[in-house]
Amino acid sequence: MPTSHRSFGGTPLSSADPLSRERAHLAASRAALRAMREDVEALDISDVTANWVNAQVLQRQIEQRIKALADLSDTPLFFGRLDYLHAPGVEKAEGAQGESFYIGRRHVHDADGDPMVIDWRAPVSQPFYRASKKDPMDIALRRRFGYTGGELTAYEDEHLSDPAEAARTSRLLQQEIERPRVGPMRDIVATIQPEQDEIVRSGLAGSVCVQGGPGTGKTAVGLHRIAYLLYAHRERLARTGTLVVGPNRSFLHYIEQVLPALGELTVAQATVDDLVAHVEVRATDDTRAATVKGDARMAEVLRRALYSHVTMPTEPVVVVRGSRRWRVPAYELEEIVRQLLERDIRYGAARDALPQRIAHAVLVQMERAGEAPDDRVQDAVARNSAVKAAVKAIWPQVDPAKLVMRLLGDAEFLAEHSAGLLEEDERKAILWPKPARSVKSAKWTAADAVLIDEAADLIQRTPSLGHVVLDEAQDLSPMQYRAVGRRCSTGSATVLGDLAQGTTPWATRSWQEALAHLGKPDAAIEELTAGFRVPTDVITYASRLLPHIAPGLTPVTSIRENPGLFEIRSITQTSQVVSACEELLENEGSVGLIAADPRIPQLAEALAAAGLPHLAPGEETTEGTRLTLVPASLAKGLEYDYVVLDEPAAVIDAEPDEPTGLRRLYVSLTRAVSGLIITHTAPLPEQLTD
Repeated sequence: MPTSHRSFGGTPLSSADPLSRERAHLAASRAALRAMREDVEALDISDVTANWVNAQVLQRQIEQRIKALADLSDTPLFFGRLDYLHAPGVEKAEGAQGESFYIGRRHVHDADGDPMVIDWRAPVSQPFYRASKKDPMDIALRRRFGYTGGELTAYEDEHLSDPAEAARTSRLLQQEIERPRVGPMRDIVATIQPEQDEIVRSGLAGSVCVQGGPGTGKTAVGLHRIAYLLYAHRERLARTGTLVVGPNRSFLHYIEQVLPALGELTVAQATVDDLVAHVEVRATDDTRAATVKGDARMAEVLRRALYSHVTMPTEPVVVVRGSRRWRVPAYELEEIVRQLLERDIRYGAARDALPQRIAHAVLVQMERAGEAPDDRVQDAVARNSAVKAAVKAIWPQVDPAKLVMRLLGDAEFLAEHSAGLLEEDERKAILWPKPARSVKSAKWTAADAVLIDEAADLIQRTPSLGHVVLDEAQDLSPMQYRAVGRRCSTGSATVLGDLAQGTTPWATRSWQEALAHLGKPDAAIEELTAGFRVPTDVITYASRLLPHIAPGLTPVTSIRENPGLFEIRSITQTSQVVSACEELLENEGSVGLIAADPRIPQLAEALAAAGLPHLAPGEETTEGTRLTLVPASLAKGLEYDYVVLDEPAAVIDAEPDEPTGLRRLYVSLTRAVSGLIITHTAPLPEQLTD
């Protein structure tokens, strides 16, 4: 390794005080970022836009760029440095032999255009995550930085090319993983592990499914993957769009700051319910009805019901033009209809094509009679009243909501089109007791909305995005998978989930099956088993449930050096639950009190009586209010430094069946980052005492 290098920004790397030098580079980098932002703010577009529309588009792009260049005071601008032995395989302007690269959340350059901070997604940054003693990737030194309140306070070096230095666990890496968390989810850009980085940097063309137990970072991996794809394929994804699909609004609020912290502001976020919001949902299905409506067989039921509206013609079409009458016989019309049906195109597209096909048949007769019609004549014939009347009778327009309303309200119609697909008891489960008077007055459920979305896609193709990240996927029904799959039919997907955390009666049992419903049967399936979030004692205890809920899964192995706080307390009154919360609030960080949904009102009263303020899931914690009261049904995907889990047996009992209850308990047990206290008056579930 050379004894002296020049870093970007002109700061010599041979300074006698390395910490001072690194702080100077941080200050210079922040100044350069401010200058980049000021340059954009100073842009004058008055002379470069041709019209008002162009001006508005360009102004929005400038505003987005200004937001992306924001310097977040509490977020380190760079978190690492790489010293290369030789010039990396990049353009000469980006580095010469022996230079150092500062790795950060975004690219920063100086006034001359020379980079001072390299984006973590750039190829030259990859060794920061992948290099090891066995494969140093031409890295002489990897330096990690420690921060306190945005100030650079420490550094730690790994001499990867020095055989005399033994491999060791990074202390700063452990501290960053275990750092207390208040507020929304943070990015993990400084702590991405090699197996995570492989998933993050996988190509846009292929879809990937990540099976990961609690604390393995699968959500963060998915978010960083979409950030990477936007970096590597920005122009393409700017045209086609990107989307993150989460299980509920609380979860989306929790993760919403991760991508902006990485400089990505254009990724849409939604729940499945948001995607299929064709009607107002005002009712809830029972478990049996929801399960049947969510079954993939319903797609074929809907297809049959829709195409039952197509009627084979029995009368000819007679088109009058001037003094001439042109007759298309019924058998020829039938042949046209059969050809359209065989093409297997969308119902609406086929209906739009039908008048043109009939008009073409008329034009063939005109040409045989010696006329020379052109495209304008064909369009005129297609708009002829006789042709329009025939199309209306043969291939009528169908409203997707009305189609579903008829299926669920008309027993004979449902029986006809579900014959051989649904059993009689399944038809009874989804049939409304009383038909609805109108689409607006119908008491639609969430599962009904998914059926309407399926019907809408059968009629008119749903536009596809370039990439979709689907998180907590294990809880989706087959029909919900299809709804998401429609949004990336020509793009790719990142599917994130844990089979052990499925908490719906229709929860995913096999990723292969789920990916088939999504329309991505060839997606690669990756498994993350190294736990970075949940302490060793906590994940070991929770893993007692795995043989009962997902016997084929590999238990998560925590890499945390700190075993964490773990206690089980037998209590006699609710006030002792409050006391446990007060104890944990004496520590730094957030606290979650998780309990079965029916117990939430009682616990809320107890917290209020004790004068202990608390938040609901999705509300952002602050230094003043760090306690969140969490119904077990909303705990999935959330994390807290410390957790009090109230009455495990009640969590199980609140679910419709024991397997679902055990999976809900597994989720609740694994939300803690630093410590867990379990309080109970009823006996603990026998599955935890095995």
